This record gives sequence, C-alpha cells and structure tokens, in this order.
Amino acid sequence: MNGIDPQTQTELEAAVFRRLVAHLRARPDAQNIHLMNLAGFCRNCLSNWLKDAADERGLAVSKDASREHVYGMPYEEWKRLHQQEATPDQQAAFAKGQATGQASR
Repeated sequence: MNGIDPQTQTELEAAVFRRLVAHLRARPDAQNIHLMNLAGFCRNCLSNWLKDAADERGLAVSKDASREHVYGMPYEEWKRLHQQEATPDQQAAFAKGQATGQASR
C-alpha cells in the first residue's frame, strides 16, 4: 500500500475491522473454537485487542463493553444463543495450538 498516507491507511484498516466484525456477527455458526483452531484467534481475541488498544490510549473501555462491540450483544447472551460445546477433538487441537504457541491471545 505504497503511496497511501497514514490517515487513509488507518481509515482503511478501521473499515476492514468493521467488516470483519460484521461478518463474524452474521456467522454465529463459525464457532470460536473453529476460529482458534484454524486461524489462532477468535472473537474474544478481537475484543481483547480492542480493549488493549483503548487501554494504550488511556480510554476506559471494559472487557464487557469490548466484547459487546465485537459480538453485537452481551457476551453471555451470545453464548446462550450460539455457543456450542467443543468436541474432544476440537479441545485437543486447541490445547496443541496453545502448547506450540500458535494461538494469539
């Protein structure tokens, strides 16, 4: 993205983040365990990164608020409506990824 000024780059990156969040909100069938095992990050990671960015700027954003922004509803409600129990194979793959440092938390 040579030749793009920093402000425009930031705006493009913000638009991509909003689109990713909207996509994940529309795809509750894509479980967090799937995302973690395939990509090493999930909705919770995104909400943690959002909170970290706010913290770095001295902004008071709670963990619950950042999760609600990413999930589009309170986290507990999303879990109740959409979260499925991870299978033993999924849990084992997650543990293996954690042990090898593949997960991004």
